[in-house]
Amino acid sequence: MKINKLAKVKLDEIDHQILDMLIDNTRVPFTDIAKKLLISAGTVHVRVKKMEDAKIIKGSSLTLDYQKLGYSFIAYVGVFLQNTSQTKFVLERIYEIPHVTVAHITTGKFNIFCKIRAKSTTHAKEIIFKLDEIEGVYRTETMISLEESINDKKRLMHSIFNDMND
Repeated sequence: MKINKLAKVKLDEIDHQILDMLIDNTRVPFTDIAKKLLISAGTVHVRVKKMEDAKIIKGSSLTLDYQKLGYSFIAYVGVFLQNTSQTKFVLERIYEIPHVTVAHITTGKFNIFCKIRAKSTTHAKEIIFKLDEIEGVYRTETMISLEESINDKKRLMHSIFNDMND
């Protein structure tokens, strides 16, 4: 038996279409969504509020073009710790490095896996050295991103909705 946590919230095709439009542009006015879906703006508001209350929608985000801001260099850094008990301390130090934009505690090869954004290879080296200098870090391993080929929030959402309807 398939258990679906979203089933408690009862999302339908209208909710799906609202999410689809909000993923494209979180600032799209509810009146525009309503016109496209042939429903009232009040209905859009109520449905979005329902999804916010259920924590399906968590805030809204702004997407920056880091390349235009001069931060086109992306690298992923695997962090090896001397001891896993140092994880919290190391994460607190990593948080102090603003160029580390994502950090995950992981299983497998690395204890922590980070994404960094930098201006250049020289700048990335400085950020990586900061990671290496954190007390408790045994060593790091870096992979340079040559190109972000897939960054698509919609495909997973569509798959989730298809699973809900199965």
